[in-house]
Amino acid sequence: MSDDNRRQVLYWRLLARLFDPQEQAALESASLAVVEDIGLPPALLDPGTSVESVVQRHPELADEFDGLMTPEPEPDGARDRAAEVRRAALASKLLLNVFATGSGAVSAGQLARWQSDAGWLERALGCPPGGLRGGQGAGALAGGLGPELGAVEADLVSRMRLREVLADPELAARLTPSMSLIEQLLRDKGNLSGIALANAKSLIRRYVDEVAQVLRTQVEKATVGDLDRSVPPKRVFRNLDLDRTIWKNLTNWSPEEERLYVDRLYYRQTVRRTTPQRLIVVVDQSGSMVDSMVNCTILASIFAGLPKVDVHLIAYDTRAIDLTPWVHDPFDVLLRTNLGGGNDGPVAMAMARPKIAEPKNTVMVWISDFYEFSRSQPLFEGIEAVHRSGVRFIPVGSVTSSGRQEVNPWFRERFKALGTPVISGHIDKLVHELKTFLT
Repeated sequence: MSDDNRRQVLYWRLLARLFDPQEQAALESASLAVVEDIGLPPALLDPGTSVESVVQRHPELADEFDGLMTPEPEPDGARDRAAEVRRAALASKLLLNVFATGSGAVSAGQLARWQSDAGWLERALGCPPGGLRGGQGAGALAGGLGPELGAVEADLVSRMRLREVLADPELAARLTPSMSLIEQLLRDKGNLSGIALANAKSLIRRYVDEVAQVLRTQVEKATVGDLDRSVPPKRVFRNLDLDRTIWKNLTNWSPEEERLYVDRLYYRQTVRRTTPQRLIVVVDQSGSMVDSMVNCTILASIFAGLPKVDVHLIAYDTRAIDLTPWVHDPFDVLLRTNLGGGNDGPVAMAMARPKIAEPKNTVMVWISDFYEFSRSQPLFEGIEAVHRSGVRFIPVGSVTSSGRQEVNPWFRERFKALGTPVISGHIDKLVHELKTFLT
């Protein structure tokens, strides 16, 4: 059998298993013959065996999975067909384990195994485990897969008997926090108590801390202000600009003595310009905006920890709630939200407007899909008035890890005409937009 035929057998077998869980005897036996012939373990063909288990038994395969789906082009356009067959076998294992999830109830162990397999798929696409689902460093090939992986994970979580798992500390410990899992926990937290509630809170706390660590780094990179040259440099040794001091005193060099006489020391500017600012974050907490709610509460808490930044946080569905007193603790904020329901943006605007003390010194970030229906015109009129008062208004379609967003076209066109176009839904973009506000 030629290498091209071998590769086709493996891919035909993959497609058959993805669309029909029943084995096709001829494809199975032919695929087994191909795998054994190229020196790979038959376990690659077993959907019940995790990629981690295969790698543990055959550690030499770990390096082959890394970057598997982003191979370097061959010199002179040549094709190594034998290598393509090997890649096809390994890629088929990843794709089958991740996308053929079956139906019926899902256990904590099954979810943990799927998350591990998804991590190996991300590594094969050149991303760190969790990176593709978290929107970090996804290339052109992988960029569209993040939302799809998230949808598969969300389906698995929805099929879990989550309350039973949370009530068992041993099973709960096997759960890896993810956006899909956190969404389910936040929706169901009112029905949990005792050990189950404590385990749910622990998972939410772990997720918040992990995301906060990533976002804090992004914010710190984006919020370094310009040097304030109106403030004289502090004359201490650590600020001494040695190169400039030598350059400015070169005319005092004595060739006979081979000595430089220094008339004046020069110091580096270290004080950065900061201005007291007010940031008002309004987040739609309806069912379609769960990812935004989680990310924005964490982001608001990070900004609230910066010096001279006064952060206010409001969440709304059909009612509005002022979460400012708890803005420093996103975990506490999330436990106080009630995700789901409809939208009433004018109610949120009525709560937000009194917080504007100095319009020129205020930024209002409004995160929503802006599907307000009969309340669209009143909300836009309120936004227009805020914008014209001098407040910098930033509409955001969503603040997700994947960057996927959906915005009411009626609002999108009016924001564009107002000169405040809706920014990309990726959280990196919001951090970048706020950079000028903080510097």
